[in-house]
Amino acid sequence: MQILDKLDYNPNLSLCLGFFDGVHQGHKVVLKNAVNLALQNGIKSAVITFKEHPLCYLQNRTPKYIIPPQDRLELMEAQGIDYVYLLDFDEDIADLIAVDYLKEVLVNHFKPKFITTGFNHFFGAGKKGDAALLRAYQNEYGYRYFEIPPITYENTLISSSKIRQLVSEGSMENIKNLLGTYFYIKGRVITGNRIGRTISFPTANIEYPDNIIKASRGVYIACVEFDSEKYPAIVNLGKRPTIQGANHNLLLEAHILDFDENIYDKDIKVSFIKKIRDERKFDSLPDLKLQLVQDEQAAIQFFAQNKTV
Repeated sequence: MQILDKLDYNPNLSLCLGFFDGVHQGHKVVLKNAVNLALQNGIKSAVITFKEHPLCYLQNRTPKYIIPPQDRLELMEAQGIDYVYLLDFDEDIADLIAVDYLKEVLVNHFKPKFITTGFNHFFGAGKKGDAALLRAYQNEYGYRYFEIPPITYENTLISSSKIRQLVSEGSMENIKNLLGTYFYIKGRVITGNRIGRTISFPTANIEYPDNIIKASRGVYIACVEFDSEKYPAIVNLGKRPTIQGANHNLLLEAHILDFDENIYDKDIKVSFIKKIRDERKFDSLPDLKLQLVQDEQAAIQFFAQNKTV
């Protein structure tokens, strides 16, 4: 897959429009439709998207994504996309009315044979561009438009908004069927205060990425992955209220079950499987240790009954 950061002249493509945060199961249907049309007609497929979500520009927001930006691109490639145009959403783009965006960006540069979007895709100033507009201009500009209807799972609309809601609530067990994978974060293991070792619960600590939506603070059954291996774990996501003098930034502490290796400075991926409890402050370290023993037993029982790692 070729990634380009500027428009060029690349005609006769099967285009796919959207931001695709998370590249969830609904997004994959949209992407696959563009890819299949390309394959059936002997042409190439391309995604037209942006480096940051348009709301970051329009509302001066700090980006909070479902997955890391690089993973978004890798998942697009996994669907078979040939090109990704990863553009800056700037004043020039923001001010284009929908018809001009269609003509000046899409038609003039790509002369598309096909355009695919989800049912709720909007574009152009004031979000005036939609499926109806793309459908109306098919004959004039010589493309066929495909609108992908809502994709649901057990009567739940699969959407980035719904996944974000579940993450913020800590409802991790409901995410996999929508996202296609467990919600996860990645980071490099840093040296902590080593208090976990003093109570027989050593942890691999990573700072929570600033650009990823914040999960609900608490203790989770999880999977830790590094060096192409997966390990069952319990993780605490929080600010360590029990530890006096701790740096109370949001930190993820992963206790890998039945594991005692040094993994400092390794890059790890932590997948959140199920929340056990909310974060709480304990009166003493022995009280904390007692609760961690109970958390560990809950995780051991869970993994004995569920083959998720």
